[in-house]
Amino acid sequence: MATGQRTAKLYIDGAWSDASEGATFVDTDPETDQPYALAARAGVADVQRAVHAADAAFAGYSSTTPKEREHWLMQAAHLMAERKSQFIDVLIDEIGSPVKKAEFEFGKALSMLRAAAGVPRQCTGKTLPSDQPGRFSYSVRRPIGPVAAVTPFNVPLIKGIRLSANPLALGNTVVMLASEDAPVMANLVAQLYQDAGLPPGAFNLLTGFGHEIGDDLTSHPAVRMITFTGSSRVGQHIQRLAAAGNKRVTLELGGKSPMVVLEDADLGRAVEGAIHGVYTFQGQVCMGNGRIYVEDGVHDRFLALLVERVGALGMGDLRDPATTIGPIISSRQRERVRGHIEDAVVRGARLLTGGRWRHNRCEPTLLTGVDESMVVCRQETFGPVAAVYRVADYAQALEQANATDYGLSAAIFTRDIDKALHFAGHIGAGMCHINASALQDEPHVPFGGNGASGFGREGTEADIEAMTELRWVTINS
Repeated sequence: MATGQRTAKLYIDGAWSDASEGATFVDTDPETDQPYALAARAGVADVQRAVHAADAAFAGYSSTTPKEREHWLMQAAHLMAERKSQFIDVLIDEIGSPVKKAEFEFGKALSMLRAAAGVPRQCTGKTLPSDQPGRFSYSVRRPIGPVAAVTPFNVPLIKGIRLSANPLALGNTVVMLASEDAPVMANLVAQLYQDAGLPPGAFNLLTGFGHEIGDDLTSHPAVRMITFTGSSRVGQHIQRLAAAGNKRVTLELGGKSPMVVLEDADLGRAVEGAIHGVYTFQGQVCMGNGRIYVEDGVHDRFLALLVERVGALGMGDLRDPATTIGPIISSRQRERVRGHIEDAVVRGARLLTGGRWRHNRCEPTLLTGVDESMVVCRQETFGPVAAVYRVADYAQALEQANATDYGLSAAIFTRDIDKALHFAGHIGAGMCHINASALQDEPHVPFGGNGASGFGREGTEADIEAMTELRWVTINS
C-alpha cells in the first residue's frame, strides 16, 4: 500500500481500533484491481469484543427515550446530507457504481435514515379485553437485544443504513459485519453514528471476511437476532445457525426475477423497464429481472427495440451521467458472469448483443434461445445479462414466471387491469410491480422475498414486528 493510502478500521464500544491480532486485508478498486484501502481484518477476538460491547450497552440503550433515539438518528441524517459528496465518491471508487446509481443509492439511504428517526414513536402496544373482572390488560413492545447485521457489497450504503438504523430506532444495539468489498463505506456509516452522539456500544462495526468470522458472530449466545443480505446459500446456512440458537432472523437473498410483457403493453415503457431492471449497476442487483417473457404478438418488435437500447448503453467514465455499465466487483464474480454467458452460447443460445469484456466490465448482454439445460436459465447471474423468452399467452407467461425456486420480485407490463391484478395475486414473489421494473424499494414497505429469495421482511413497519418482543401486562384492581 502506498504511503497515505486510505484505511478502514473496526469501531467497537465507541472507539476506532485495529484488529486484535493486527491483521489487515487490501480492499481493491474494481475498475483497476489496484489497492483502494487497507482494512482491519477482524478475528474471533474482535467478534467477542464487539458483541460484548453491544450486550453491555443494551441495558442502558434500551431504556433511552424515543426523543433521544429520534434525535440521534435525525442528527445522523443531517450529517449524512452534509457529507453527500464523500459518500458518492466512495460508492463510485470502492464498488464501481456509475454516478447515477451512486446518487440514487445515497438518496434512498438518506430517506431510510430519516424514516428510521420516526420509528421510535411508532413502536406501540395496545389495550386488550380481559375475561377477568377488574383487570386492566395491555401489551407493550420491548427491544429484543443485540442484533447482528450482515451487509452486502452492491448497495452497502442502503443496507448499512437500513440494517442498523431501524434496530437502533427500536432500542436494540447492533454489531454490523460489512462486506469485505465495502469496508470504507461501512466506516463512513459508523462515523455518522459516532458524530451524531450515539452512546458507545450501541453501534459496533466489524470489517473482514464472513467465511472467517460470520459464524462466530451469528451464533454468539448474546446475539438475539440476525438480519442478513447476501446469497441464498449463505442465508440458508445462517438460518440453520439461528434455529440452533433460537434467534430471530430476516434474510434478503438472491433472485432471478421475471418480467412479463403482454401484447397490449406500452412497449417503450416496457423496454425502459427492462433496461432499468436488468442493467442498473451492471446487473449486480438481487431484484434484477433477468428473465423476460414476451407475448408472441409483440415479441419481435419488443426485442428489436430492446436490442437497440441495450447496445447504446454507456460504458464510459463512472462519473459521467451517461454511463450505465461499470465494472463487475471481483474476479470471482467476473468468472461467474463469463461462465453463464459462455455456457449458454455453447449450448445453443443466441447472443443478440454484448457478451464481450472491456477489462473488468462486461458489455450489456442479451440472449435468446435459452433453455433449462443452461445455467443462466435459473441461476442468479449477478451481472448485466438477460434472456428473452417468447410465450404464447398470459397463462404461459405466468407459468414460466413461477417456474423458479426464487421469489423476490416480479414485474408485468400490460394495460389489462384484470390480468395485472391476477398476476399480482398469483406470482410467487414477495413483491410485484405493474408497469414498472422489478427494482423498487421504499423505507416503509415490506421488502423481501419467498423461497430461496429469503425469509421475513425489511422496512420500518416490518422491523417493528421483527425486532421487538410483545409483553403482556395486567393490573388487577
